[in-house]
Amino acid sequence: MSHTVDIPQAVKDSLRKFRFKRRAADNNDLSALVIKVNKKQLIMEVDEQFDKITLEDLGEELPENSPRYVVLSYVLHHADGRTSYPLVIINWAPRGSETSLLTLHASAFIDFQATADIGKVIEIRDGAESLTQDLIDGKLH
Repeated sequence: MSHTVDIPQAVKDSLRKFRFKRRAADNNDLSALVIKVNKKQLIMEVDEQFDKITLEDLGEELPENSPRYVVLSYVLHHADGRTSYPLVIINWAPRGSETSLLTLHASAFIDFQATADIGKVIEIRDGAESLTQDLIDGKLH
């Protein structure tokens, strides 16, 4: 099968390591792995990794004019008192992004989602102010 954007083994290894990383059960810190598309080389690259970050800080760290895939280890508190740590993909695609980069980002998304093996996807197009706990909780409950 032909791929628009390749996913190098280093990115696959980073995804696997992030997925299986132990997280402290007693904290509410989020972890995020940020992946970008290198338009010139047509490959995905790890942009940044955050081990203890809030949603607000994550929104501030993400670019306002360039799409990213964000694998987020989220802390979800259930009504029955349980806490779970689901992995979620945030498809960060700000409206102000360059059209050709958005097209590459969109065309590679299905391959990225399959490689990451994560079913929950949250689309963010309106920037940092729309990346809220209420939005994510609503999508996961």
